[in-house]
Amino acid sequence: MGRYRSAMAAPLTIVNVGYRSTNFWVLSVGRSRFLVDLGWWGMFGALEKELRRKDIPLAEITYGFATHFHGDHAGAAQDLKNAGMALVVTPEQVPHIAGMQRWAKPDDHYTPIALDDNRIVPIAESRAFLAERGLHGQFVHTPGHSDDSVSLLLDSGEVFTGDLTDPRFIGPENRDVVMASWRRLGELGARTVHAGHGPIRPMPPLD
Repeated sequence: MGRYRSAMAAPLTIVNVGYRSTNFWVLSVGRSRFLVDLGWWGMFGALEKELRRKDIPLAEITYGFATHFHGDHAGAAQDLKNAGMALVVTPEQVPHIAGMQRWAKPDDHYTPIALDDNRIVPIAESRAFLAERGLHGQFVHTPGHSDDSVSLLLDSGEVFTGDLTDPRFIGPENRDVVMASWRRLGELGARTVHAGHGPIRPMPPLD
């Protein structure tokens, strides 16, 4: 019976609905849709347009998750919440949400994220939470680009890393912290990187 259920399960599809050089990923299992990274601030209309162009109903995106709280990855989070999406955050991210409002300029047209209605999922409980949405994987705290950076790693080896810096291009970040995050992902089975910018690529060399 278990094998029968597995055979009948809807396959996972991954669609990029990004714009303005940033990738936003819709993970779909049937009509259950999970959005990884949540649009530029002040450009919710552009995200809606991309969703329509890819034939993804906004109303079917029930949960969204930001790899970190910067304006090009979580800027439209409250707009999405207003449209019916629930925002998932880890405890590591909670203290950083309010900081977005401090960085936003008036012409960014940022809609501040409400803090009292988000779904807080500890990393240790993320596997069970994701399984309820048809996704097999876990959240992994991957600091380096920012202290609140969290990746989504699927059991298939697909990993959504946001702006975790490629080891070949580490600049002002702490190299030891960045490399520790990449090594942890590698140890957990990451093989294919869906970054916040640029094309899908293999895991970088870690030597």
